[in-house]
Amino acid sequence: MTGKIITLIAVVIILIGGGTYYFMHKQPAAPAPDAAQQAAATPQVAGQDVTIGTGATAAPNSNVEVLYVGMLQDGTVFDSSANNGNKPLPFTLGQPGIIPGFQIGVNGMKVGGERRVSIPPELGYGNQDVKDATGKVIIPANSTLVFDIKLIKVTAGAAPAVAPAPAPAKPK
Repeated sequence: MTGKIITLIAVVIILIGGGTYYFMHKQPAAPAPDAAQQAAATPQVAGQDVTIGTGATAAPNSNVEVLYVGMLQDGTVFDSSANNGNKPLPFTLGQPGIIPGFQIGVNGMKVGGERRVSIPPELGYGNQDVKDATGKVIIPANSTLVFDIKLIKVTAGAAPAVAPAPAPAKPK
């Protein structure tokens, strides 16, 4: 009887060892991600128009003015144009100074439009805490940000600098 138990235990150990080896070494390689999977892995701004505007369209290099409310995902407001006397925030779309996700969210809006955008950390402040003047953290690192944005004004920006064409060669 003891011999049968020892044999049974040996068979179980061999089966477990063989199964472990098979699953660790013989599984087919995962297929390469397709374009949709890669796009899903790329951080993206999600936007939803609340009101579609009817005025000029915000485009790269245009000067825009917006009213906004910035919140954490739990609804905690960390900034708004109301905190600044309800003055619109002016900036040039596509220029440094405003987080990329906010600019992506404004791009394509029309004056009078209102949009809610959700910005992943990679297009916001990333792994950096944002602190107020007293040193209190107002936006924790790796936070997804939510903005309610109203586009107030769009004006054409300065045309990008273009190098002058070289003078034509003189005939010989």
